[in-house]
Amino acid sequence: MKTAERLRVAGYNGLLLVAAVLAMGPLLWMVSASFMAPGEANTSPPPLLPADPTLEHYRTLFTSYNLGRYFLNSLIIALGGTVLAVLITGMAGYAFAKLRFRGRDPLFRALLAGMVIPGQVAMLPMFIMLREMGLINTLFGAMIPVLAPIYGIFLVRQYALSIPDDLLDAARLDGASEFRIFRSVVLPALRPVLATLGVFTFLSAWNDFMWPLIVLSDDSRYTLPVALANLAGEHVQDVELMMGGAVVTVLPVFLAFLFLQRYYIQGIMAGSVKG
Repeated sequence: MKTAERLRVAGYNGLLLVAAVLAMGPLLWMVSASFMAPGEANTSPPPLLPADPTLEHYRTLFTSYNLGRYFLNSLIIALGGTVLAVLITGMAGYAFAKLRFRGRDPLFRALLAGMVIPGQVAMLPMFIMLREMGLINTLFGAMIPVLAPIYGIFLVRQYALSIPDDLLDAARLDGASEFRIFRSVVLPALRPVLATLGVFTFLSAWNDFMWPLIVLSDDSRYTLPVALANLAGEHVQDVELMMGGAVVTVLPVFLAFLFLQRYYIQGIMAGSVKG
């Protein structure tokens, strides 16, 4: 390798390292501050590491502020919404790609047109419909917006177009039902794109703030982002306590992405290849 090329590679690596430090720095300090003694993070300049690490703030969050309940609510909404979204969008995307029925193409075009409508616009009519159905102030009502995202249906449909029609026809000739074909043939073929969609859906459901704030009125059903916002209003000066709550909120999605990143990258790469 020539000297000029080595310098160029070293420069690129240096820029990437600086970018990584800038991106991770606030998150690392957030974790560090959550272990600091009360008031330590408010000193000027704020310390990078706690002088005497303590778990006091985490104990307070889970004992005095019932953060465990909010954590469970968020987990139920995010996991339940992800599982149902993957199943619903998988079936819908496959139907739009491979099944022939009257109005398929106009309906799909109408769905694509709906992608340009901001989600906030649909919140009021969705709230009214859920109220009539008795789903207001329920965890299921809080997961409704992520169950059938239009972008997810579009993503699965584009991927499902690559499934050979001969494979599906052979299964039908063997007497397999459409549900059996979907379960045994289509789902394994869609696994990469469904894993990618699952990551997006879990992150969206876990981090959602506005819709749970609107649809949930009982504080025992609040999600972590809503509970943390309420807690911040009461304890805005307790920086260490707030950092502990932020760590509890961020850690699950960070671990989920870390665990599923192989499937996420596989889905992105496969989608780019199948184009």
